[in-house]
Amino acid sequence: MKIICVGLNYNAHNKEMNREALSSDSNPVLFMKPDSAILHNDKNQFFIPDFSNNVHYELEVVIKIDKMGKNIAERFAHRYYNEITVGIDFTARDLQDQLKAKGLPWEISKGFDNSAALGTFVSKDKFGKAMNNLDFVLLKNGEQAQIGNTKDMIHSIDKIVAYASQFFTLKTGDLIFTGTPAGVGKVEIGDTLIGKLEGEELLNVSVC
Repeated sequence: MKIICVGLNYNAHNKEMNREALSSDSNPVLFMKPDSAILHNDKNQFFIPDFSNNVHYELEVVIKIDKMGKNIAERFAHRYYNEITVGIDFTARDLQDQLKAKGLPWEISKGFDNSAALGTFVSKDKFGKAMNNLDFVLLKNGEQAQIGNTKDMIHSIDKIVAYASQFFTLKTGDLIFTGTPAGVGKVEIGDTLIGKLEGEELLNVSVC
């Protein structure tokens, strides 16, 4: 399986990172994480790696592909996933900034071990509403740190699925992290991060 991630998909986050606003006429920005990046919800301890002094949390809506597909039309994309959750794209921001400044690839700042924390998957039908209007929130030590709604995505989930399938054959079990809203920040040892989708807690991670 593979993990496909979308960058720059919420303009409020782009603004806080001093990046230009993007329009829906642009293409989704994709990058990958290896399967060794997965941190399942039943192993809910995230250990800050020794190579970074500035690891950030980025809460995202995550879908799981449940049918193989290639060159999927956007209008049919909803047929290729049935499960949804929230996840955290942990980012070694200091390492990422250093590599970007040198014009070098920055995958190691995003794809290191346990950098893709996954909540418990549930059926997308459970919420009984459109995928383009889902509320999600991250609580850090009981305080709201991030809040987002999928209606604020620059590129919808179905567009992302369709676009990614042009380049990568999507296979059963593949994951797509769909981008983070504003409010990202640094994690510290002792932090507790809780992710909710439509008010339901699906993710709980302790930072060690």
